[in-house]
Amino acid sequence: MNAVPQPSPTALAQLRVIATSTADCRSLPFHVETLDSRLGGGLRAGALHEVAPSTASLADDAAATLFLAGIAAREARSVRAPVLWVSCRNDLYAPGLAQAGLCAADVIHAQPRDDAALLAVVEDAVRDGTPSAVVAEASKVSMVATRRLQLAAAEADFPVLLLRRQRRRAIDPFTEPSAAWTRWRVGSAPSARLAVAGVGRARWSLVLVRQRNGQPFSMLVEGCDETGRLAVPAVSAHRAAETAGTGRLAAA
Repeated sequence: MNAVPQPSPTALAQLRVIATSTADCRSLPFHVETLDSRLGGGLRAGALHEVAPSTASLADDAAATLFLAGIAAREARSVRAPVLWVSCRNDLYAPGLAQAGLCAADVIHAQPRDDAALLAVVEDAVRDGTPSAVVAEASKVSMVATRRLQLAAAEADFPVLLLRRQRRRAIDPFTEPSAAWTRWRVGSAPSARLAVAGVGRARWSLVLVRQRNGQPFSMLVEGCDETGRLAVPAVSAHRAAETAGTGRLAAA
């Protein structure tokens, strides 16, 4: 009698991905209707999400960082567990993160020596499940590595938020293929003009370059408040539908 062939580990991994993609999954809502409605209720919790600054400028880098901080802050508050922030650099500004809702007491920092060690730390943290979310900063990540992170996140129903820093001004990190569930570009935008002299609430341009089972789009939002929540500027709220589909042009 012939033995029944056993599926390979690769085939099993692919079956798991298919199963998790068709099952009902937890979402991380932004609590902004015009944004959540285009994401099927919010970001998929058990997934890898990548964010890159629109340009290599410090303003866009800060906007992308705080965008992720707001997502992590909302999840930390919901799950009541700290966020693990993994970076090979030591340049996080705690007061800035706090303004986006992520207090220093809710953050555990890890500083590995290089991107290879960073990815190992992220995967171990996902499988351990102690943090509420992992935010990782990396410049170069292979397709194989993103597949491993996406599979681990899906199995653990755990959000992995990857900040893809630009290594050089002329190199777009999104030219590299990725298994991430969503890929975002975030940049700074002019604030609203105030009636009196002062600084208005920050505004960001969001471009969803790609999402599985959904369409790309772009929109203007007001940056995270002290609870980590975004808002839609009043002047652009009635025009939000007009921006649907413009993400295709930005991604080209």
